[in-house]
Amino acid sequence: MPAKSLVKPGEYHDSVTLMEVARELTQLPGVVDAAVVMATDANKSILREAGMLLPEVEAATPNDLVIVVQAETEEAASHALEVAEAHLARRPEVAEAGPAFRPRTIRGAVRSNPEANLAVISVAGQYAAAEAWEALRNGLHVLLFSDNVPIEDEVALKKYATEHGLLMMGADCGTAIINGVALGFANAVPEGPVGIVAAAGTGLQEVSTLLAKLGVGITQGIGTGGRDMKEAVGGIMMLEGIKALQADPATQVLLLVSKPPSPTIAERVLEQVGRSDKPTVVCFLGGDPALVAAAGAIPARTLQEAAYLAAAEVEGYQGPSADEVIQREIVDLKGQAAELKKRLKPGQRYLRGLFSGGTLAAESLIIWEEILGGVLSNVAVDSRLRLKDATRSEGNCAVDLGEDEFTVGRPHPMIDNDLRIRRLMQEAADPEVAVILLDVVLGYGAHPDPVGELGPAIRRAREHAANEGRELIVVASVTGTEGDPQGLTRQVQALEGAGAVVASCNGAAVRLAGFIIG
Repeated sequence: MPAKSLVKPGEYHDSVTLMEVARELTQLPGVVDAAVVMATDANKSILREAGMLLPEVEAATPNDLVIVVQAETEEAASHALEVAEAHLARRPEVAEAGPAFRPRTIRGAVRSNPEANLAVISVAGQYAAAEAWEALRNGLHVLLFSDNVPIEDEVALKKYATEHGLLMMGADCGTAIINGVALGFANAVPEGPVGIVAAAGTGLQEVSTLLAKLGVGITQGIGTGGRDMKEAVGGIMMLEGIKALQADPATQVLLLVSKPPSPTIAERVLEQVGRSDKPTVVCFLGGDPALVAAAGAIPARTLQEAAYLAAAEVEGYQGPSADEVIQREIVDLKGQAAELKKRLKPGQRYLRGLFSGGTLAAESLIIWEEILGGVLSNVAVDSRLRLKDATRSEGNCAVDLGEDEFTVGRPHPMIDNDLRIRRLMQEAADPEVAVILLDVVLGYGAHPDPVGELGPAIRRAREHAANEGRELIVVASVTGTEGDPQGLTRQVQALEGAGAVVASCNGAAVRLAGFIIG
């Protein structure tokens, strides 16, 4: 099948534009597949798996934009490249002139909106720090959504913010809920007495939506950026968020969430926790529960457990305890797994987790360590369990497709399902794969109908396996609420209609997948 490419050295477009161009190309007559990405090593590996890594693309540098088209004819491929060039050459449409002044800079925005006190910044990483400095110096709190920001810039920005009484959420802060307003990838959750500080975007989403399902709301959801709890950053914003909630009279209970933290920084944070008598649930994935308990806090090993423990500390809460729910659920999941396992053929022995949420991937590794042990991942803390190549699965593994290696020049998988669908089909073709686990994350900013794209792909993957005489079990979880734009029930029903087994939360889905294999 003819394939053609175009390499544009040193050309930059935002990832959403690249996604739009790629989708436009795949809808053209005669086009079978198309990719419009930066020529990073990860993107080259993905193109190689798709049979689209042409020699000129392999020779391109990570700063080069590449357009690759696979079509039924040479003419169709050439036409698609012309369409791509025309799309990329378009100037952004200028909004129609109106009576209101439209500022072009943060300084101009502050002057025209003097009551505004927070800026959300989402630009290419090389420009992000400069915009954040501009916002902070104009007295604004900042949510820095951008990734690929140098860590030394993050530290300098956070130190300045702390000295001036400001929040500097990020870099790479995907989620926050401030004064009831959802920022980035956040969900529609009720107001209530629990205050969350999270160095984990989907971690914040998972615990806040689980609380919502228990009828418990939040005061604030402060995101810090995923690197905040690393040694190099020092937990600067985690500490500032804790102090703010400890001083907030509306916050009765604190809930802290982080992917595996630096032990030194975890101790520093727990010292601050111990300075307040407010009940504080701490979910440091992979951390030592004994250290948390010694600091007078309530340890939680998983996000699911953290939500139930926080709810239990709310005055007047009448729901079940975390231990009661999880132990009963484990019994049910083991029974369900035993039935599903009967469908597998000899030789089907591996599970593959394809995650859009980094914290959900981290939670999976904690749970699977107990059930299976030795699960590989591109986000494993133990270097011995790191995947050699995140674009190629080995054994039992969990891949965070939202890691920087996959998102340079490509939209985050919570926005664009293309990469995950490609990987799903790649895993479905492996006769040793028994279970594929998917997380679906809803909320503002996420794909408007993720299962609208994932559902048909799940059907194709299962049909491919069936045609080869084997069963492919797809397990899924949905992080979200009924109030989210995508609608929780609609997404769950669509997944089930596509043949997926949907669990109540990520933790339950991970256990189910593990029990099937274990």
